[in-house]
Amino acid sequence: MLSLIALIQTILEILIWLLIASAVLSWLVAFNVINTRNRVVYMIGDFLERVTDPLLRPIRGILPNLGGIDISPIVLILLLSFAQNLLSEYTPRLVY
Repeated sequence: MLSLIALIQTILEILIWLLIASAVLSWLVAFNVINTRNRVVYMIGDFLERVTDPLLRPIRGILPNLGGIDISPIVLILLLSFAQNLLSEYTPRLVY
């Protein structure tokens, strides 16, 4: 059971890092630091969008329009962190 909880926590941690990478990439593209005409940048951006967009879409539907500022990644990161803390709280403590 502990292995399953460790796997879930690892997946949640990877999702958090993918959300951060997606947000940073979107900022770099928005400020023309990098260009999506570059094939590698496009492929990375497409991958990050395909992974994170299904998770962010329901949150974007609930949040009000803030004038071009998307805080849905922050909300999802907070929810994932809460889930991680909840899992670690209910994980049985090992005694050595």
